[in-house]
Amino acid sequence: MGVLHYGTESSPIHIDDRALAHLKVVIVSKLRRQESFTVSWQHPEEDGAGRSTIWVHPSIPVRFEFDDAVSVELNREWLEELAHSANALGGIALVSEHVNSEPEPTARAGDLVTAA
Repeated sequence: MGVLHYGTESSPIHIDDRALAHLKVVIVSKLRRQESFTVSWQHPEEDGAGRSTIWVHPSIPVRFEFDDAVSVELNREWLEELAHSANALGGIALVSEHVNSEPEPTARAGDLVTAA
């Protein structure tokens, strides 16, 4: 389980390493362009019902912490879905990865993603 640290005094946000790796690529891509946006997610069942949203701004510190030392292979389709939602009015909605039976092109953690 990875951790997203956002701001200097916020509680750590626990996110699955694989999801966090995908989210990191999209967040870093947006912040490099000095764009602000929201990120929303549903709380894990063990934390009870609910959801959270944070406002991501280039001036606010962000740190990604992964449990696994090895970078995951990224799913380009999932990255594009997250990047597309980042440009929508509601911001990034952290949704589950969709797995197709046919192999999709993959990306590495350092690749940038752009959405139209």
